[in-house]
Amino acid sequence: MNNFSEQVIAVVKGIPRGSTLSYRNVAARAGFPGAARAVGSLMKRNHDDTVPCHRVIRSDGRVGEYNQGGSIAKERRLREEGWRG
Repeated sequence: MNNFSEQVIAVVKGIPRGSTLSYRNVAARAGFPGAARAVGSLMKRNHDDTVPCHRVIRSDGRVGEYNQGGSIAKERRLREEGWRG
């Protein structure tokens, strides 16, 4: 795993249940401002259940896609955690 991936995963693992961050915010907190699309690509390939990629959403507040069931599954999972959207 490279530094970018490690930093992004560390940020995503730190997002509390019921909370979200945008791809842009994750990129910035990981030290890679402007890398929101790269964060999205990394999350799209994530199949590690210890990385809560469902907590990363679009900057416009929409949930976006999810590699484990699409946007409906992502929103359902977030709401189960207490996310209000």
